[in-house]
Amino acid sequence: MTNALTRMLATRDWILADGATGTTLFNMGLSSGDAPELWNVNESDKIRALYRGAVEAGSDLFLTNSFGGNAARLKLHGAEKRARELSRVSAELGREIADTAGRDIVVAGSVGPTGEIMAPMGELTHETAVEIFHEQAEGLKEGGADVLWCETISAPEEYIAAAEAFALADMPWCGTMSFDTAGRTMMGVTSSAMVSMVEKLKNAPLAFGANCGVGASDMLRTILGFAAAGSEIPIIAKGNAGIPKFHDGHIHYDGTPELMGKYACLARDCGAQIIGGCCGTTTDHLVAMRAALEAHTVGPRPSLETIAQTLGGFSSASDGTDDATPAPRKNRRRNRG
Repeated sequence: MTNALTRMLATRDWILADGATGTTLFNMGLSSGDAPELWNVNESDKIRALYRGAVEAGSDLFLTNSFGGNAARLKLHGAEKRARELSRVSAELGREIADTAGRDIVVAGSVGPTGEIMAPMGELTHETAVEIFHEQAEGLKEGGADVLWCETISAPEEYIAAAEAFALADMPWCGTMSFDTAGRTMMGVTSSAMVSMVEKLKNAPLAFGANCGVGASDMLRTILGFAAAGSEIPIIAKGNAGIPKFHDGHIHYDGTPELMGKYACLARDCGAQIIGGCCGTTTDHLVAMRAALEAHTVGPRPSLETIAQTLGGFSSASDGTDDATPAPRKNRRRNRG
């Protein structure tokens, strides 16, 4: 399959993805509880600014403002019938920015989880999940997205349903899960289990990996788990900018641009080829990550001790695959300098 992302992966040692959509939109005035996807129509200039900011900061790939753009999530805002429209517009705005950037930029159509629990634990059936993802995929395709980007998934059943939906839309895709519970996703998936699942898919992603989660150190431990499994599919690392802190009524992430630059280089050493940020990652972080990667020569896989000394300790003693996995002391100070 030939497309913008496969061409870039074939010619680049690394690709810098974007940062945090939500963090940026909240800084632009989005209110908590509002649907960001409605801004694609109601505040389109701000969405253009969101995309443009990532490109100007050095990103080679940015995600569209469509994370919660599926019918299941939009139902919370009475907009479930607008899923295809809002996703299409998010990609159209992205296409506009990418096509005038003056360099190759990949527009990745963001597809987040449905927010529902899959059967048999919940009421969301496989068939309905496929239908929901397919509708959004068609909208993003119509808008001109280069690739679909399924992210922050916890349940393997939902990941599999998305893969099937994207095949129906005849679109290439990437897919990340969020490992935020002692090295596992909320539904118990480990890094090695994800690799096994991805390798068995009939419609395999162009790249797979992790996003969000706990902190940069935990993210890289998961990336090491992917690399150890030996898959030939490119790996994605899109970690948060440090750890969230509640201050003056707002959540702030403590990861500095310098810290995220170090994270980006370590992510490359761990085996990731597509590297970006998630919650808390601003354009300042992206600028530092770009500069760090451009100056970096890939080294050997870092040890857990090296990761902890550079970025701070892990949130749990295990990566989820082995209870005996070593980890630094919990009181290790985060190194910002």
